[in-house]
Amino acid sequence: MIGAITGTLGRPRLLVLGRYDGEGRLRYAGKTTEVSPAAARQLSNQLTAAEPGTHPWEGARFSSGWGTRDALDTTLIVPDQVAEVSVDTAQDGGVWRHPVRLARLRLDMPVDDVPSF
Repeated sequence: MIGAITGTLGRPRLLVLGRYDGEGRLRYAGKTTEVSPAAARQLSNQLTAAEPGTHPWEGARFSSGWGTRDALDTTLIVPDQVAEVSVDTAQDGGVWRHPVRLARLRLDMPVDDVPSF
């Protein structure tokens, strides 16, 4: 599910993705490559910025690349939208090592149907 974005709500660039674990915590799972302009238009109509103090990732920093300390400038999003992605199998502790590709937004799928972290 989408937990944060880079760019703006009107033009999201990258999606920061997460999944809930068995204890109900939203865990970071990876980030996408830059989304296409068409996907960004669809996303902009579906994403809502999280209110301050309400998002489980508040205060978290996300690396701009594997092994770097450079942080992404993100906007936290209400984690109520599911993204279908195409991934490389390389993982480290359940986190995809490489950026994933957005296939589509799954408006038909509730977040409860996303497999646990």
